[in-house]
Amino acid sequence: MIRVASALVMAVLLAVLTACQPAPGAPAPVAGHSTDSTGGTGGTVSSADPASAATLASLRRIDDHPLWTMTFQGGYDRYTGMTAPQPAFGCSLFTAHGDPANPLFGRNFDYPQQPVLLLFTAPPDGYASVSLVDTSNLGLTREVDFATEAGRRALLNAPLLPYDGMNAKGLTIGMATTPSAEPTRHAGRGQAGGIRIMRLALDEAATVDEALAVFDRHNLDFTAGPPLHYLVADAHGQAAVIEFVDGTMVVHRQQGPWQALVNFELTGTDEATRQADPRYATASRALTAAGGRLGPGEAMDLLSQVQQGHTQWSVVYGQKTGEIRIATGRRYDTVHTFQLSMA
Repeated sequence: MIRVASALVMAVLLAVLTACQPAPGAPAPVAGHSTDSTGGTGGTVSSADPASAATLASLRRIDDHPLWTMTFQGGYDRYTGMTAPQPAFGCSLFTAHGDPANPLFGRNFDYPQQPVLLLFTAPPDGYASVSLVDTSNLGLTREVDFATEAGRRALLNAPLLPYDGMNAKGLTIGMATTPSAEPTRHAGRGQAGGIRIMRLALDEAATVDEALAVFDRHNLDFTAGPPLHYLVADAHGQAAVIEFVDGTMVVHRQQGPWQALVNFELTGTDEATRQADPRYATASRALTAAGGRLGPGEAMDLLSQVQQGHTQWSVVYGQKTGEIRIATGRRYDTVHTFQLSMA
């Protein structure tokens, strides 16, 4: 399968995008005003300060899906407005940890087509990271929205809505819907929405154990969207599925060199039930046959095998290399390549 890389190298640590010119029609920076939360993200963000202006100046359109990139300058309050409305979506995720020198995390986000934002962040109080954002939850559903003042203000809330991502320590996380989830309800714990908890993990955790501790410090709230479960993995070859059953957080740690997750609960299911799901069966067979050792191209090929008719993006994260490969709209003959500077 032919790969066409966009050859864009992203300098993440408080730098703007390099080796990239604005795509035709890319909007120019727009001065703005303070605005209340957009898309249910909570908080107030100004686009008039220098950091916000630099953030918006880094916006680039990469393809006609459209896929955009942006490098966020400065910090943000990852705890503001901890619940947010979220739509229903399906997904396929896997780890491929058979090669300790090149652990990979693959993920399809399956949802009707919307613009996609690849966002680089480097908060002063957390790890630098890259994440993918479905901008429809920010109110940006058309390409023209990225050129409006309201749309560009809304982009300043993008750090709060990672649908999957990887930080500079190689900690990678993604979510998928599940038929049911009853999260924990412990007095004295903070509350976080099902998407926001991933931002907390990316900013605060370097290992799976640290990510589990982030989850354990919060009561999750799925009332604004579908129930979710999560796959989290680190650069040391550890991974875990996190589910919520009867008010308890249930952790399924990776056994062997790979782990896979789709849209059914691992909790309470046997292997025969899991193999009855075509996407899980396809992923598990391929990963078992390879001993969990996949190159980035092979990982993208596997994502193409478990695609659905509404797969919006497919991404492969190199957890030690920092390489990010993305195909949008099931166009696997065009794979864009980016780079996260790893700590």
